[in-house]
Amino acid sequence: MKPTSILGKYLIKQILLNFLAVLLMVLSVILLFEIVEILRRTSDRQDADIWFVLQMAITKMPKTIEMVFPFVMMIAAMATFWKVSKTNEFVIMRAAGVSIWEFLTPVLAATFVIGMINVTLVNPVAADLYDLYETLEYRFKTKNPKAVLFSDQGLWIREAIDENNIMVLQAKSLRQEKDGLLMRNVTILEMDRKSQPSRRLEAFVATLQDGYFKLKDVRIYRSGMQTEVKNSVDYKTTLDAERIKENFVAPESISFWDLPDTIRFYEMSGFSAVRHNLRYMSLLVSPFLLCAMVLVAAVFALRPNSRRGGVMFLIVGGITTGFVVYFLSQLVYAFGINGDIPVFMAVVTPTLVIGLIAVSALLHLEDG
Repeated sequence: MKPTSILGKYLIKQILLNFLAVLLMVLSVILLFEIVEILRRTSDRQDADIWFVLQMAITKMPKTIEMVFPFVMMIAAMATFWKVSKTNEFVIMRAAGVSIWEFLTPVLAATFVIGMINVTLVNPVAADLYDLYETLEYRFKTKNPKAVLFSDQGLWIREAIDENNIMVLQAKSLRQEKDGLLMRNVTILEMDRKSQPSRRLEAFVATLQDGYFKLKDVRIYRSGMQTEVKNSVDYKTTLDAERIKENFVAPESISFWDLPDTIRFYEMSGFSAVRHNLRYMSLLVSPFLLCAMVLVAAVFALRPNSRRGGVMFLIVGGITTGFVVYFLSQLVYAFGINGDIPVFMAVVTPTLVIGLIAVSALLHLEDG
């Protein structure tokens, strides 16, 4: 069945309406619980007003919604399939010669488009909101309404100078000032890929502006040479404030479109990019995961014989499957983060297994 056919458009309309209804309901419940939880945390803080509470609740919602998004899609699909089964529309379609795969084609097409929109359009907005939430959380912890999300414990960062040399920078403390970063007690160590040092620069203070670390009160050490003392040194770098900030924020606060550059930067600099790779691959696979959840919903809800099972079977089976899928996905992701299995397998395996099991069950029902 083509998605552009009359029946295909009807099914797409049903799945979209149910998806929006379930999503709005889940958003309302999550927002209510987030507000209650943040009110509990801020009950003894005079500096946290209701506007601050609402900001934190709203900016945290995208992270929570992303966790339950596949289950929102599954519930919407279950509601759609249950409706067409209850009204005998599915029986009529089967009697007209429409197979279960032709029936599912427009629904899966609409689901895949929803997944693509979520990744390409919604995710960048959600990443910015989650970034803002982390900043608000940091301000709440530090009791500083103007604080930005940088570390008071100092900074360690590495950058590739060229193919054969790297730079390791350590700063005892750093903070944002106007358009740049201010760092104190800075040490820059240049070394080759075999970790053999060639030069070390120590500065009392440094600022990051316009692609340069502007070092003040600098001492330069080279092996076998006399120490150089300079008032200032401009040290060229490809780093910027946003790139450094990414060392203190979760990959979830980085947009889908910015993740490839971030991953490339980490790999060139010698950092581990496993978490960012896992995040990027998860976003790429997420439309297929939504389609797999729709197939799971079809197993439980798309039943032409209403005497087999009932609403309780539908609810219990769907909820149980959802929890099992979530648990197994997180378990496999943990193996991927720890490096026990390749990132690609950690991301693809849950979706592939869920999809194959659902397809096998549907094949059995189709033959039956």
